[in-house]
Amino acid sequence: MAKILRLILGDQLNRNHSWFQDKNEDVIYLMAEMRQETDYVIHHIQKVLAFFISMRNFAEYLDREGHQVKYFEIDEKSNPQNLEKLVQSCIDEFEIEVFEYQLPDEYRLDQQLKEICSQLKIKSKANDTEHFLTEREYLADFFKRKKTYLMESFYREMRRKFDILMDGKEPVDGKWNFDQENRSALKDKQLLRKPKTHPKSVKKLLQTIKDAQIETIGNVDPEKFTWPTSREECLEILDYFCERLLVHFGDYQDALTTWDPFLFHSRLSFAMNSKMLSPLEVVQTVEKYWEGHRDEISISQVEGFIRQIIGWREYMRGVYWAKMPDYAEMNFFGHERTLPKWFWTGKTKMKCLSESIGQSLDLAYAHHIQRLMVTGNFALLAGIHPDELDQWYLGIYIDAIEWVEITNTRGMSQFADGGIVGTKPYVSSANYIKKQGNYCDHCAYSHKEKVGEKACPFNSFYWHFYDRNRDKLEKNPRIGMAYRTWDKMKNKQEILDQAEKYLNNIDSL
Repeated sequence: MAKILRLILGDQLNRNHSWFQDKNEDVIYLMAEMRQETDYVIHHIQKVLAFFISMRNFAEYLDREGHQVKYFEIDEKSNPQNLEKLVQSCIDEFEIEVFEYQLPDEYRLDQQLKEICSQLKIKSKANDTEHFLTEREYLADFFKRKKTYLMESFYREMRRKFDILMDGKEPVDGKWNFDQENRSALKDKQLLRKPKTHPKSVKKLLQTIKDAQIETIGNVDPEKFTWPTSREECLEILDYFCERLLVHFGDYQDALTTWDPFLFHSRLSFAMNSKMLSPLEVVQTVEKYWEGHRDEISISQVEGFIRQIIGWREYMRGVYWAKMPDYAEMNFFGHERTLPKWFWTGKTKMKCLSESIGQSLDLAYAHHIQRLMVTGNFALLAGIHPDELDQWYLGIYIDAIEWVEITNTRGMSQFADGGIVGTKPYVSSANYIKKQGNYCDHCAYSHKEKVGEKACPFNSFYWHFYDRNRDKLEKNPRIGMAYRTWDKMKNKQEILDQAEKYLNNIDSL
């Protein structure tokens, strides 16, 4: 039988893949920690640690199961640190006759592997990752010849196709979407529950990363690294979410508070994006738990969670493969400004931003509203170049892989795609942030004021954004009211001058 080399990337840690169902002594699995992957963007130290530990745990699992694994650690002298050299060296060393890989989720790696295979003198084959609910091309085919991709239509199709929260052909409880019930601010801190964590020492690996001179951002407690790095730990967190957090998830998924960074969020995005858990098993586990606890947990809690996974997550991946590589260049508003320096330190007088950025630096985590309506909202209003924000989001968050990061950043957050993902820009003044939580209560700026030394920058930025982009937005049917309000204001120039003053001193805000 031909000797086969199978490549496993760092985000392909799927134990249930068909590759691993049979043991074959002629198959060698290749895994590697590479500078190619640590250096293409500056990553959070906890992200690098999480991937390396999870990869090592996965390799050890395969070894225990009787599979042959060739693993390169980051500091091995024989590690070429480059995918092309890595594959070729293993083909030569083990006299490989067939090279196989699972389809990468990032466009750059997809192109690189196609190029590698075109240069090989042996047979090669690409396999599906067997992770997502749909194939790469599904969403593009679903929305064929349509300019805008409406997520709700796709989401409903996924519900029907996989019989999730369905009663025959109709949605359970008669409604598809409970988003209107998922926007409460948290008023009672007694409801909070501590997250399920798996603290472990990472001192040795942390030193290895430092010795390798890998540039990183963010902070970590070397004695208490808390993210899940094995399938067993991920399953424990999934069970904990069902038993302790799901009951309040939907109500407070959009809440902003200084009381707790995680609220009722599952902390499962890294587990899924590394493929230690599959989206379908997560959704089905949550649905099954809810079905046994309907008296305690309302439908709005579980639907809000499931929508994030089979709605947004799956949808964003489809947009990525439908629109790349052009998507990475889109800049609808022509924004050019660089990120303020305090995006790398969290040291700003704006409490919502200092809290969200500081938390991101400490935990490699922020929930979707912190990303969308705090950091993303600020960047869009201030006219930050989408490339700048892309690099920041891709580096700072533990769950950030380009297929899910760039579509959320350029599409939903920055409207840089001009309306493929969202029907209007997600922007707000301080009113929204005040409504969603207690950040404004601890801020040096006043959420009520549009002008003056204490005026919240979000307020003047909001109107400045609409004023400068009138030619692009005025005809949008979802925005007309904003322009009617703006036209009636008597102190327009004062507000615009306030915004200009803040923008010219953006590093000092």
